[in-house]
Order: sequence, then C-alpha cells, then structure tokens
Amino acid sequence: MLRRPLPLAILVFLVAEALFLIGLTVPHQFVFDEVHYVPAARALLTLDGPVNIEHPLLGKWLIAQGIRLFGDDTLGWRFMSTLAGAVTVTAIFAIVWQITHRRRPSLVAAALTVLNFTVFVQARIAMLDGFMLAFLAAGIAMAAAALRNGGLARWAMAAALLGAATACKWLAAPYVGFAALAFVLLKREDPRRFPGLSTTVALGVLALVAAVTYLATFAPAFFYRDAPLTLATLLPFQLEMFDRQTQVLPAHTYQSNWWTWPLLIRPIWYLYEPADGAQRGILLLGNPVIMWTGLIAVVACWWGWVRSGSARLLAAAALWTGSLAVWAVIPKSLGFYYYYYPSSVFIVIAIVVALDHWRARTRGWDTALLAASLALAIYFYPVLAALPLPDANAFRYWTWFPTWV
Repeated sequence: MLRRPLPLAILVFLVAEALFLIGLTVPHQFVFDEVHYVPAARALLTLDGPVNIEHPLLGKWLIAQGIRLFGDDTLGWRFMSTLAGAVTVTAIFAIVWQITHRRRPSLVAAALTVLNFTVFVQARIAMLDGFMLAFLAAGIAMAAAALRNGGLARWAMAAALLGAATACKWLAAPYVGFAALAFVLLKREDPRRFPGLSTTVALGVLALVAAVTYLATFAPAFFYRDAPLTLATLLPFQLEMFDRQTQVLPAHTYQSNWWTWPLLIRPIWYLYEPADGAQRGILLLGNPVIMWTGLIAVVACWWGWVRSGSARLLAAAALWTGSLAVWAVIPKSLGFYYYYYPSSVFIVIAIVVALDHWRARTRGWDTALLAASLALAIYFYPVLAALPLPDANAFRYWTWFPTWV
C-alpha cells in the first residue's frame, strides 16, 4: 500500500502535522507579525470592519477559523498554520512525485522540507506566508498533474488553488502567469498534448477561475458593520491595497536585499526575549546545509538542461529561479528574509531532482544530506521551537556570522 502515492502523501501529512504541533502554544504571547494578523482575524470573526487592509482576506480568515475552533489563545491563533505547513510538505512530496514518479526522491523531498527550518517556523506562527505557500505549492502540484496527465478538471483546480494563494498574499499572483507559460510551451512542443483542450480555452479557464476564486474570498468584507465592501468598491479597493503595498517605508533593523537571501546573510529573529518564565528565541533561518547545497543543485539543473534538454531539470531550476527573480521587479521599498520563504522550499525540489537525474553517480548522497540536515535541525531546534535558553547571551551559540545577530 505504501508504494502508492496517496497513502504515502497521507502519512507525510500526518507526520509533519504531529511535528508542528509539539510545543505550539509556547510562547503565550504574540510573536513577530502575529501582532498584525491576529487582531485582523479577530475583526473578521466579529465583522467589525476592515483591519490590515494592505493584504487580502483569506489568510486572516483562516487564522480566524482556528480562533473559532480553539479559542482566542495561542493554540487558536496558530493551529491553522500547522495545517498549512503540513499541506506544504505534502505538496512538495506530490510535486516531486509528478516530476520523478519515484518514491525515494519524493520522500527525501518531504523530509528535507520538514528539516529546512523555514517551514517549521512558519508552520507555528500566525502569519499569512504559510497559508500562501500551502495553496501555492498545492496549486503547482495540481498543475503538474494536469500538465502531465491532462484533464480540464485538474487544470481548473490548479487555477482555483493559485487564486486562493493570491488571496492570502499577492506574491502568489506571478505563478498564475508561470502556469500559463508552462502550458503554452508544452503545447507548442507537442500539439498532441491535452487533447480537446486548446491553448485559448486553457488560458481562459486559468485566468477566469483564478480571478473568481480570488475575488470570492472578499465575501466577508461585504458584511462589515463599518465600511462594508460593495460590488462598486471591490475593484477600487484593490488599488488601495496596491498603494499600501508599494508605499515607501522607513528603514528597519532586519531589512535585506533579495539577492542576499539565498546566501543566508540576514535572517530574522522572530522572538528573542524573556517569555513564559525563561529566555526564549525563534530564528527564521533556512537550514544552511540545504540552502547552500541547493544553490549548487540549481546550477547543476540549469547546466544539465542545457546539455540534455531535460524538461525535469528545467522545471526544477526555473521554479526556484522564478520565485526569486520576481523580487527584482516587485515594487516593495523594503525586503525581508521571510519573503524568501517560497524559494527556500522550492530549492529542495532542485536538490532531489538533480540527485535523481544523476542517481547513478550520486548513490547515497541523499542519505548523507538528510543526516547532515537532521544534525543541524537538532542543533538549531532550541531557537526554532522557542525552548528555554540558559541566559540572555545564549544567541551566540547559533549566530555563526555577525549579520545573524
């Protein structure tokens, strides 16, 4: 049974969810941007009026459902984020399965995603990025299934998931265009692909379903007691969101440029202060073994594609490269390492696809990489899970470079 993808995917989800739930409620206070998103979720529960209007509603609405289920405390704030993290891990498993159709690289990809620090941290905090990536990765997995196996229903579902990702954060919007480009290129390469589904119909379905899904998530705002949305103000409201997204912000201690993120030059301390009776810290940092090995894998994938024309290598390299390149054109006045979150996950795909492509030469490398990644995960665990630290200077154990302080 566990040789089939669906039972394996369910197992991956359950294991990831169990790991993310351990110690979830600590610390019993707001962490980092929870100070923005939990109040916005509360406002959606009561429908008082617009709060945190620079972002769409879906991610905040999902946080609100956790509060509705478990109460207005740290479990309620963060529970839905654990589900988003587990979905992300499972979706990476599914993407690699679609690319390789092999069990080992798919499971290695899931394990590396869990050990990659960024998913663990984002799965245990009430922020929008985790929800965005869960829908985005699931949408990419569904699009890969549609592009590989055909089917209008799969394609429409992929469009809906990409629309939902955009309804969490606008960062997901370019991936609708990436999906359209992938369809056009594959159809041009072999016009016999996707029988009965023309390019015009496919692109129309993609755009329409994604747009309708995105706009539908604003439904709660029509029922606000104060300043409710209307059909006449729905589109102008998007322009107001854009203005807020692109406003010039003052300098920030943790700001960084997008080209520094792959090198781990400026990570972020989401928390470093006394909490729950002890000194605690939460460091958002990609697992150095995975992050730096991943850069080599991306280069190898691009090189292998040039040499062999392998579509698998191209897909893996282009996904990571595109996810980072969008920041070269996004009009944000400040950048932060957590913007690298999708890329920090997609780099895992490049690693396992490269190892699988050259598996005759790299036998056992995946095991060594997993062992090294696990060792670092254990080493950094106290400042990933907000465990009690010895004293206020304990951060020195984990800050390898001055810019990590």
